Amino acid sequence: MKFSRRALIHGVAASAAGGALVKYAEAAGPPAAANRRFSFAQIDVFTSKPLEGNQLVVFTDARGLTDAEMLALARETTLQETTFVFPRDAATTHLEGFSVRIFSPGGEMPFAGHPTLGTANILRMQDPSHPSTVFLDLKAGKIPVVFRNDACGAFGEMTQLDPVFGKTHDRNMVAQVIGLRPDDSDQELPIQTVSTGLGFVIVPIRTLKALQSLRLDFDKNEAFLHAAGENALDFHYVTRDTGDPNVRLRARNIDRVGEDPATGSASGCTAAWMVKYGVTKPDEQVLIRQGIEANRPSEIFVRASRDGDRLNNVRVGGYAVKVMEGELIL
Repeated sequence: MKFSRRALIHGVAASAAGGALVKYAEAAGPPAAANRRFSFAQIDVFTSKPLEGNQLVVFTDARGLTDAEMLALARETTLQETTFVFPRDAATTHLEGFSVRIFSPGGEMPFAGHPTLGTANILRMQDPSHPSTVFLDLKAGKIPVVFRNDACGAFGEMTQLDPVFGKTHDRNMVAQVIGLRPDDSDQELPIQTVSTGLGFVIVPIRTLKALQSLRLDFDKNEAFLHAAGENALDFHYVTRDTGDPNVRLRARNIDRVGEDPATGSASGCTAAWMVKYGVTKPDEQVLIRQGIEANRPSEIFVRASRDGDRLNNVRVGGYAVKVMEGELIL
């Protein structure tokens, strides 16, 4: 079975992570000398409004936690990902960035979009100087997140890895797999695997109605992705039929456990794909709206550069709002 970053989540409820962590702390009983305490914050990512966007819990000083404990905490939060910051000396942080590890309930991940943006936001909030750029040292490499302030708050934009374009897929075969008619796909654009750190199969759909009517057979989905042999995590479904001139694409990302409100990693893949096939111009920043069907509206701003035939400088940005903070006792 294909690995999914949400495959082992037992249930997702809006802003449930803080309550789950508090319950976990209370279950530990009265404080004792041997207890270890770990501060955390919860942040809603790709939104400027609390209780929308994609949720993330960040442990701001994870020194002393084992790999097994981080995995257990990722399962405890019931969120798609949880991040763990490992502070180090100022000189190393300046050269290499903040050491951050990302865990889903299924295991550690080298990269993920909304955890990168959300963690960088929390680290910036902790720094009285509010730096304009925060560098995260992830398993996938060093990722910069650049911030600017505007009327909606702090807008952060991450630069992802340069895109790798994989196979293009037969639209009739994909239509059978995802339960749509062949003419439901956008005939002007290819179905293609793209990676900017994680791989996704970008599936362009002709109408918003077809996007909203997806009824997926996840056994078929996973079998197709496995047979493709490119280690793609998921299909990422998009349409140009947005009903809003300010929104370039509507998107959905769904697996057998549930729907992702905002998939920052897949949005980077989509940004490169859009420039390659003329949906957007090089360096044109456009809005992707996701999470509507999941009741967690998310706004993801993307752009990518072109240097001849080479696509690079893939940037994915948005706002984020801190909604909880607390302390875990182990």
